[in-house]
Amino acid sequence: MTDHSYLHGRVARERPAKRALRAAAVTALLALTGTSGWLWMSGLGGVAFQLLGQRGAEETEGSIWLPAYSAAVQGVQVAGLRDNLSGLTFNVETGTLFGVVNRPAEMVELSRTGELLRRIPLKGIDDPEGIAHIEGTRFALAEEARQRIVLFDLPAEATELDLSGAAGTVLNLGLFGNMGIEGLHWDAANRRLLVTQEMLPVRVLEVTGLEQAAAGEALAVDIREWKPGHSFGHAAGDLSSITQDERTGNLLLLSEMSGTLSEYRRDGTPVSVMPLWKGWHGLAETIPQAEGVAVGPEGEIYLTSEPNLFYRFDRGPRQTQVAARED
Repeated sequence: MTDHSYLHGRVARERPAKRALRAAAVTALLALTGTSGWLWMSGLGGVAFQLLGQRGAEETEGSIWLPAYSAAVQGVQVAGLRDNLSGLTFNVETGTLFGVVNRPAEMVELSRTGELLRRIPLKGIDDPEGIAHIEGTRFALAEEARQRIVLFDLPAEATELDLSGAAGTVLNLGLFGNMGIEGLHWDAANRRLLVTQEMLPVRVLEVTGLEQAAAGEALAVDIREWKPGHSFGHAAGDLSSITQDERTGNLLLLSEMSGTLSEYRRDGTPVSVMPLWKGWHGLAETIPQAEGVAVGPEGEIYLTSEPNLFYRFDRGPRQTQVAARED
């Protein structure tokens, strides 16, 4: 009999509302499809295919090449945050990272080593998940429950923000609001926002015209779906975050359920994959609930995991810093 504890273990760690909805979906699909359903829901079938294809392969030109990365900072608890750390974006102008926290809604600024630099309570917004730095003081934020994206400015001295009147766009992704917008990344070269829908279905959307619509210069945004270029679709049970390496243009897709980070070219060609499991890439423990990913200017990869964990992966062999867990 197939052991489904991996999937149910991940469901148990989530926030109550989302946990109940996802648990119902997982249970129904597993009952209908058995072993094949478990492989599809977890995404592990696609991950295994990617790992087999990557084994023995050499780094290709113009790739990030995730097999070359190892954990340099792992499992660091962000002091001052207890729970619900989600989403991540790198601001090249400040040299810092920004994330969001749910219940209560907050925006947080982090150092490259996971130190909490600033907390900005957010008013007029519910269920923030993804965040993307656009330029200057401009940011985009995903409000999952309302399936809405809001644009706003964050002054350097801000200690709180009221986003109740912020310009925004509702994407109307479907019935399951709590499985809607999960990750954001701003593609500066093409002036478009990359959006991940968590699941049902798992997909990546390219949103253009958002700035013009927010300014009242356009009637609607243009939304197109980006798809992987292989027959089994997304090699993941869900998508929790997305980022783009500005040097190569390649995409990195993060899956919490599958516990993987996958690299794709913009044409959908799969390039490499990094399991976020114990014993892989220098990890002392499996990353419990990966929710945010960002790439730094030197190609370093940052990850956040609920409840409040911070990770950094660097290319090449490196002495790993393993943080002691608080009880």
